[in-house]
Amino acid sequence: MQLIAYILVYPILWLISMLPFRLLYGLSDVVYLFMYKIFGYRKSVVKGNLRLVFPEKSEQEISTITSKFYHHFCDMMVEAIKSMTISETELLKRYKFTNVELLNDLEKKQRSVILMCGHYGSWEWIFILQKYVTHKGYAVYKRLANTYFDKLVKRIRARHDTYLITTKETFKVLYAAKQEGQLTINGFVSDQSPKADKAIYWNNFMGIKVPMYVGAEVLAKKLDMAVVFFSVKRIKRGYYETTFTTITEHPKEHESYEITDQFFKLLEEQIKEAPQYYLWTHKRWKHKDKVPVA
Repeated sequence: MQLIAYILVYPILWLISMLPFRLLYGLSDVVYLFMYKIFGYRKSVVKGNLRLVFPEKSEQEISTITSKFYHHFCDMMVEAIKSMTISETELLKRYKFTNVELLNDLEKKQRSVILMCGHYGSWEWIFILQKYVTHKGYAVYKRLANTYFDKLVKRIRARHDTYLITTKETFKVLYAAKQEGQLTINGFVSDQSPKADKAIYWNNFMGIKVPMYVGAEVLAKKLDMAVVFFSVKRIKRGYYETTFTTITEHPKEHESYEITDQFFKLLEEQIKEAPQYYLWTHKRWKHKDKVPVA
C-alpha cells in the first residue's frame, strides 16, 4: 500500500513543483479557501492556542491572526513541494541570510554548531545555508511512516548537501563526526512537545508552563558544540530573511536548562512580533494541565 500511495501521489507533487511561483501561489490561495473557509482544518486548535497565549487580544484580532496564519501555512505547503525541483539560483534569491559571517567565524574557530529554531516563518528552505558554510549539514527529523516518501524527503534535502538523521541516530552520527575531526552544523526544531510523563524539564512558553525538549542542549554539552538560534522574517510572499543569534559558544559553562530557556525566550520574541507565522496547528500546550507537583 505504501508503494501504491507513492506511485499515485508522487507525479502530482512533481507536477505541482514544476509550476511557476505565480501559479503556485494561486494554488495556495485555492487550498486556503478549502482548508480554512470550507473545512476549517484544525481551526479550533489554532484559535484555542491563540486565545490561550494572547488573552489580551480581542476576538476580532484572534480571527485576523488566524486568517493570516492559514494563508502562510498554505504557502509553506506549496513551497515544501516546490523544494523538489527548485533551482539553487532561485533558492539563493528567495532565502537570504543577514549575518552568515557569524557561522563563518565559528568555522574559523573550528567549532561545530547546534542550530536551533522553532516552527516559525519558514524552515523548509534553510538547507540552502550549505552554500555559505563548509560544515557538513545534518537536520534531526522524525522518520515518515511511508518509507518511500521518507526517502523522497531525504533526497530533497541531500540535493543541497543536508542530511536527515533521526533522534535515535543523532548522537552516534555526530559523535563519529567529532572523532573524525569533522565540523558539522546540525538543525533542531526545538519547540515540539515531549510526552508529559517522559519530560524532565518544564518551564513557561508564551506564559504557559509546558514540558520542553532539552535534547539540543544536552547534545551541545556532550559534544561541546556552539549553540546558535536562527530567526526567519518573511519579507514578502516567497521571500525570507534569516538572522543568526549566538546563544553560547561554550555550552558547558551554562547551568542546566539555561540554554533551553534562552532559546524559548528568543522564539517568544519572534512570535509576539508577528504571530501569524508560527505553527498554531501544533498542539504545543496540550500538556499544560499536567504540570508535575514539585
